[in-house]
Amino acid sequence: MSATTHHGYEPFNMKDPFPAYAELRREEPVMFDERIGYYVVSRYDDVKATFEDWESFSSENAQAPVRPMGAPAKKIMEEGGFTAYSGLSARVPPEHTRLRTVASKAFTPRRYKVLEPAIRENVDIMIDKMLAAGEPGDILSDIANDLPTITILTLFGVPISRIPEIKKWSASRALMTWAELTDEEQIPHAHNLVEYWNFCQEVVASNKANPGQDNLAADLLKLQAEGNDISDHEIASLLYSMLFAGHETTTTLISNSLRMLLSNPETYQALVEDPEKIPGAIDEVLRMAGSIVAWRRKATRDAEIAGVKIPEGSGVLLLMGSANRDASVFENPDVFDIGRENARNHMSFGYGIHFCLGNLLAKLQGKVALEEITKKIPTLRLMPGADINFIENLSFRVPTSVPVEWTK
Repeated sequence: MSATTHHGYEPFNMKDPFPAYAELRREEPVMFDERIGYYVVSRYDDVKATFEDWESFSSENAQAPVRPMGAPAKKIMEEGGFTAYSGLSARVPPEHTRLRTVASKAFTPRRYKVLEPAIRENVDIMIDKMLAAGEPGDILSDIANDLPTITILTLFGVPISRIPEIKKWSASRALMTWAELTDEEQIPHAHNLVEYWNFCQEVVASNKANPGQDNLAADLLKLQAEGNDISDHEIASLLYSMLFAGHETTTTLISNSLRMLLSNPETYQALVEDPEKIPGAIDEVLRMAGSIVAWRRKATRDAEIAGVKIPEGSGVLLLMGSANRDASVFENPDVFDIGRENARNHMSFGYGIHFCLGNLLAKLQGKVALEEITKKIPTLRLMPGADINFIENLSFRVPTSVPVEWTK
């Protein structure tokens, strides 16, 4: 296959990118893709080393729109006072170090472990509602869609009545950043992002005016009052990032967990019979069907990846979804093995200084969801003939539905 076919790689097609990933690893592990203007990196060791070398490969472009924003959308956002910046993922040291240090003091295991009983109760309510509505159910819309949203809103002290707006704003955030929208298509999303940013600022202002609340925004403001170096704008920016990142990727994790387990019914039954296997199963889902399969970096100087020269200023696209199936690290990488001993070495949470801050909360929610679903619906199955599609974008592998049935 010639390089002009890009080894079958289609940057925005998430239906089944894995055969192309395998060909890239074999034939051209660092490939310049002129269609998107990025060097595409597909082998595990190269992805890991690039994440680790933050001085040569900056995260400053991680949140930049894949397609530059058009004039109409820019005007809407400027006039709307939109000044949000990345929480952590697109910041670089020393700023990133300063903010992550403060955020880590607030985002502690204690802060999210207290949410576990509520997460379990919410899952149970959603399962019962799905069962009462009758077949077919949809794991995505019936359970996975709202569960992490409720969790992250509770974490920040935001009423769950705001879920529809948060979902709308998050969809706009994803599309504006990682999809190929025309200038015209960007316009409604620009309005939504202005609303979203104003909301984040209001949450911070409300907590500042009413100190002593029990939520993450209040914790960050308390740290600020104690002398930690973080501004109101930076707290609002963390909120802007975490409200999005804290639920969209976990919605996808829960959806992909059930999609993978039910596509391999013997693995679902193994969890029904032994829930102790659930944490390992989640790591294997993250390896084989991670929510994020590609992430961006920018070369800050002339560099090399696997012997390929990367000029200063170049964009680099790290295929974590490909790294996770590299046979040099994972034996029989295309086999879904919930007992795999090194599954947790996956790259789905990134690596290095930008390793996902919320990884433990995501895994906790996935674990609780699987515990309750396997306990309450041991006969759960994928709908026969289910053709699951995935939203087109550069980075997120998001199923549009996971249709299920359960009667014998």
